[in-house]
Amino acid sequence: MCSLALFPPPPAPGDVTLYECHNALVSGHIYETLPLAFQDQLADLPVLTIPKETLKAHSRLEHSTKPAFIHHQETLWKRCLNAWRDVGMCGVLNEVANAEEADLQWMKTGSRWALALCHWVSSLHGSLFPHLSLCSEDMIAEFSQAVDWAGCSIRAFAWHPHTSKFAVALLDDSIRVYNTNSVTVPILKHRLQRNVASMAWKPLCASILAVACQSCVLVWHLDPTSLSTRPSSGCAQVLAYPGHSPVTSLAWAPSGEMLLSASPVDTAMLVWDVSTENCVPLQWFGGGGVTYLAWSPDGSKVLAATPSAVFRVWEAQMWTCERWPTIKGRCQTGCWSPDGSRLLFTVLGESVIYSLSFSEYSGEMQGQVGGSKTASIVADLSETTFETLYGEARIGGEVHSMVWDPSGERLAALIRGNPETPESRTIVAVFRTRNSPVFELLPCGFLQGEPGAQPQLIAFHPCFKKGALLTVCWSTGRISHIPFFFVSAQVPCFSPSPSPVVALSSSSASVREQPLFSEL
Repeated sequence: MCSLALFPPPPAPGDVTLYECHNALVSGHIYETLPLAFQDQLADLPVLTIPKETLKAHSRLEHSTKPAFIHHQETLWKRCLNAWRDVGMCGVLNEVANAEEADLQWMKTGSRWALALCHWVSSLHGSLFPHLSLCSEDMIAEFSQAVDWAGCSIRAFAWHPHTSKFAVALLDDSIRVYNTNSVTVPILKHRLQRNVASMAWKPLCASILAVACQSCVLVWHLDPTSLSTRPSSGCAQVLAYPGHSPVTSLAWAPSGEMLLSASPVDTAMLVWDVSTENCVPLQWFGGGGVTYLAWSPDGSKVLAATPSAVFRVWEAQMWTCERWPTIKGRCQTGCWSPDGSRLLFTVLGESVIYSLSFSEYSGEMQGQVGGSKTASIVADLSETTFETLYGEARIGGEVHSMVWDPSGERLAALIRGNPETPESRTIVAVFRTRNSPVFELLPCGFLQGEPGAQPQLIAFHPCFKKGALLTVCWSTGRISHIPFFFVSAQVPCFSPSPSPVVALSSSSASVREQPLFSEL
C-alpha cells in the first residue's frame, strides 16, 4: 500500500511547485520561468488571478415576490392555488389553517392537524437525512468539489474536452470563458445563474457548456467565432424539473448524446436529452439524494454518490446498477481509469483511497455492471510528520477531490488538513499510476502554491500531449497550470528532455526500488 510516508518532503516555505521532470517535482520562486526547452509548450495558457475583493457576491434571494407588492386580499381558493404553485401541499394547508374566513372552522381544524402531521414526517425524514435541513447555499457548499465553495472567489472550473479552452465560475455568479486562441473573454450572466456548483463542456462539440445552478441547469450555446464579450441570455437553454434543486453535479456522456444532473434532495438522477429538453428520471430508493456524478471515459458506467453511506455504479446500456455500502460516511469523490475498468474513490471521514475493479461482459451477461464485491485500499493518507530543514510539516487527512489524467499515469488528490491541528494544511498529493497489466500506485510529490494560498479545485487538461497538465485554483483567486513532463507508456509522446531514452531508463530503475501498491 502506498502511504504519505513514502513521499518526498514538501517544498521549502516560500517556494512553489513549477513542473515535473524525470519523475521528480521541481519547485522554486513564483517568478521563475520554465526551462527553455519547455517554455513554448505553455506559452499560450493564461495564468490568472481573480481576487475576491473584485467580485461582489449576491445576497440570498427571497423565496417569493410577495414582499414587493402591496397587500391585496384575494379569495381563499386563489390563495391556495398560489400557495400550491409556490410551496406545494404544505403551503395549501398553511393557507387554509390561517384563513380569516369564519365559516370554514372544520377545514381550518383539519388543516392544522394535517400540517402538524406533515411537520412530524418532515422532521423524521430530516433526522434520517440531516442535509435536508440545510438551505440551498449550505447544501451546495457541503457537497461541492471546491474546498471552500462559499468563501473562495472561484467556485467551479471546467476544461473543454478537445481544445485549450476553460470556463471559470466566480463568486458573483458570472462565468468567464478563456481560450488560448482568442483574446476575447466572454462573460456569461443569466437571471437563473445563481450559486453555480458545477460545469461541464459537451464532448464532440465546439461551445456548449452545461451549468449546475441553484434552481435549474443552464445550457449555454456559444458561438466560437463571435467577438462579443456578453452573450445574450437567449443563448442559454433552461432545463428544470420539479423537486430537482439545487443541482450539485453534472456529467455528459462521452458521446455527447446525454446529460446527467444530480441534486441532494432528489433520489433520482435525471438523464436529459438537451435537444428536446426532455428528461428521464433514474429512480432508486434509499440514499436521500444524489450528490456527485462521474461518467467513465469509455461511456460504459456512471458513478452516483449519495449523502448517505452508500453509492451506486450504473451501467449505461441497460441502466441497471449495483450498490456499495461504506462504513463511516458518504462517498466524497471518485475518478475513473481511462479504459473505465477501475474506479478510485474516497469516503468522508476516512484518510484512504479505495479501488474497485470492473469486468466487461458480453452476450447473455451484457447489461451487468460487473464490479468486484469489495473495494481494496490502495493508499493511506493519514497525517504524517515530515522533518525538514525548516521544521516539521504535518500533511494528511481526508481527500476532498481527486482527478486522474487522461493517459492514466498521474493521479492528483486534494487532501484537506486536520482542522483541529493548526500546523496541518490543505495540499495536493500527486501519484504516478499504471493500470495495465496490473494496477500500481507510486508517490510523486506534493504541490505547493504561493505563501498563504490553499488549493481549492483541481482539473487535468484533457488533451495535453507532452505528459499531463494539472490546473490548480487557489484560495487567493490564482489559477496556475503545472505540467508533468514524461513519456507516456501508452501513447508515444514528444519529450523535451535532451536524452529521453536515458531519462526513461534511469527513472524506471529508481521506481522499482520504491515501495508501491501492486495487485500482484
